[in-house]
Amino acid sequence: MDTQIKTKPVDKLMLSNDVTKVPLRMSYEEYLAWSDEDMHTEWVQGEVIEFMPPKTIHQTLNGFLHKLLSIFVELFNLGYVGIAPLEVRISKISFREPDLVFVSRKRMNIVNDDRIDGAPDLIIEIVSKDSVQRDREDKFDEYEAAGVREYWIIDNRPRRHSAEFYHLNRDGHYDRVEIENNVFSSEVLPGFWLHTDWLWEKFPNALAALDEIVGLEKLARQFKKK
Repeated sequence: MDTQIKTKPVDKLMLSNDVTKVPLRMSYEEYLAWSDEDMHTEWVQGEVIEFMPPKTIHQTLNGFLHKLLSIFVELFNLGYVGIAPLEVRISKISFREPDLVFVSRKRMNIVNDDRIDGAPDLIIEIVSKDSVQRDREDKFDEYEAAGVREYWIIDNRPRRHSAEFYHLNRDGHYDRVEIENNVFSSEVLPGFWLHTDWLWEKFPNALAALDEIVGLEKLARQFKKK
């Protein structure tokens, strides 16, 4: 995600052009009162981070994955899929807005009317220019410590194509999944697999991908049952 540090409003008595911008800091209670649902922000250890509008390439991939996962999860009644902006309480000092999350059906109690209050089973982050360290280091450590069972880090920027998939092991640490023939199989989504070539397409087709994963005939039969 593209971000900038939100700055404090300039005091009316300080109209000099030399005013130095500083990060906006506040308690979580103050943050809730200050922010609204139209803002795309995160609150981390008392500091507010505001996200810039994402690039088209970012939104295209996010939309593809959201559609693909949402239909698959609904088809097999697996749980809940959420897309940013959506507040996720990772810990008492970190409230993030991942690009995509999945919460399994047996853990739906953490999904409430305002936010996801706990660690999702799966988090997906799509890397942007200024999120490389945040996604691969800061959030990696936070999600691991919180017990997020599966973490995908996808970078679909031109000439930087990479997809990293991590599973949480029994010791509470992430193991990187070695994929074969460019195909990743999820542990938290039974029966779901992903061909990484789909991630680099300019306009990826979710229905075509579902046809390969499930088969459209089976897809149609399942929906007729609902």
